[in-house]
Amino acid sequence: MFNALVLNQEGKATIAAVTQIDESQLPQGDVLVAVDRSSLNYKDGLAVTGKGKIIRNFPMVPGIDFAGTVIESADERFTAGQQVILTGWGVGERHWGGMAEKARVKADWLVPMPQQCDADKAMAIGTAGLTAMLCVQALIDGGVTTDSGEVLVTGASGGVGSVAVTVLSKLGYNVAALTGRVDQNGELLKQLGATTVLERSELEADGRPLEKGRWAGVVDTVGNTVLANALAQTDYNGVVAACGLAGGFALPTTVMPFILRNVRLQGIDSVMCPVAVRQQAWDKLIELLPESFYTQATETIDLAQVPQYAEAITNGQVTGRVIVKM
Repeated sequence: MFNALVLNQEGKATIAAVTQIDESQLPQGDVLVAVDRSSLNYKDGLAVTGKGKIIRNFPMVPGIDFAGTVIESADERFTAGQQVILTGWGVGERHWGGMAEKARVKADWLVPMPQQCDADKAMAIGTAGLTAMLCVQALIDGGVTTDSGEVLVTGASGGVGSVAVTVLSKLGYNVAALTGRVDQNGELLKQLGATTVLERSELEADGRPLEKGRWAGVVDTVGNTVLANALAQTDYNGVVAACGLAGGFALPTTVMPFILRNVRLQGIDSVMCPVAVRQQAWDKLIELLPESFYTQATETIDLAQVPQYAEAITNGQVTGRVIVKM
């Protein structure tokens, strides 16, 4: 028997409780992993609180990513005792996730732990950090250089945003970090490397499809009007890497940024990403992120604290990354 945070539905309410389960209750999969660390993402927060339609079936163990040690494997790519990381692939939504002391998953969902990495670092980075690195790589591949101009990161105090700010700064970019609470998050964002910290209202436009160009590139984690405003202010030949839908699915813009300024909008999905690309991104993150990142932008909690923190994260009261210790 081992501990797991299990979500059940009572009427329309989602009930989260730490309980004991055994291996026979775990879903089918190629690899059984002893989970060391998971992390609490915004999507996990929606799942645990029931504020979002994240869970496809109950009961469910949340946790969209985890790091741990292989117990047994039916796939030759992984062996007992090997350190691994899982990100995405519907884990914590359709397939039981990382907020349990054991997990059974498909081998294709795993990557070996990079050298110089451990479970704490892996989950300080997590799915959010992987997504951030893929966004940054999209800007680089699109020709945005450190000489191109300022790069905007929206939702900068969140998991994806905080890693994007750190990585871009480390690569030598001038970074403008957009946050809803400059008073609360401004100092941390500057410590992470932001050149400028902006209140969300400073990005707001008057509804015109094009504004004065301000950004050589954008990493957007919010969507909706924030993304629309960023597109309207992106320079000629700029690249916008969009990965988040926290603000909603709508995109109230026109074709004008794309036609008149040749702005390129890149959609970033860390799940539908080849294993080799994921491994390269992880290796790059370990190379680029300074040791200070793991203390400045992370907080570690126990499994029993997840419901409390889930409520806080959905209310925008959590900055950076939250690691869940099994």
